[in-house]
Amino acid sequence: MDEESEHEVVRRVDAAMAASPRAAHLRPAERDRAAVDAPLAIGSGQTSSQPRTVRDMLVLLDVRAGQHVLDVGAGSCWTTAILARLVGPEGRVLGVERLPEVLALGRAALARADLPQARVRLADPRHLGAPGDAPFDRVLVSAMAGRLPEELLAQLTPDGVMVVPVAGEMLRVQRRGEDDPLVTTHGRYRFVPLVN
Repeated sequence: MDEESEHEVVRRVDAAMAASPRAAHLRPAERDRAAVDAPLAIGSGQTSSQPRTVRDMLVLLDVRAGQHVLDVGAGSCWTTAILARLVGPEGRVLGVERLPEVLALGRAALARADLPQARVRLADPRHLGAPGDAPFDRVLVSAMAGRLPEELLAQLTPDGVMVVPVAGEMLRVQRRGEDDPLVTTHGRYRFVPLVN
């Protein structure tokens, strides 16, 4: 990505984040801390990722208008809402979350945001991601995998992109048809574990 393209991606991500207040996706006791650049508890041992980390991941993901995006570990659906603004009314975002009580918080926040291009559901315990809804142009994973999740890679379009933390490092993974994916590393991060 050249400097001009990256500047445009950053601008789009910043605008989508500004239009999706984090406070709306937090429990009432945490809302006054929404601007703090730190993970915040959302219940059941889960967290809302720190804003700087979310921004970094979304810039790497480079979501475009009209795309079909999967949000794995949607949690409070803050990232789902931001992704919905990035894909616009012609795109689609599916968020999956394994914990019903956390999903309830996110689902309520999404309903208030009026983003019909976004939907969320409980994760299928038999599958990682949403293979029945694939392929996806982009996949965002907000939990730490121990190794590159091949099951999610298979759910990408032939030139699709996934951003996923693996063994402490943030990876950007781009499919290249039947060739090996292009994998680049982008710093050290901490997340709750990815559970299949």
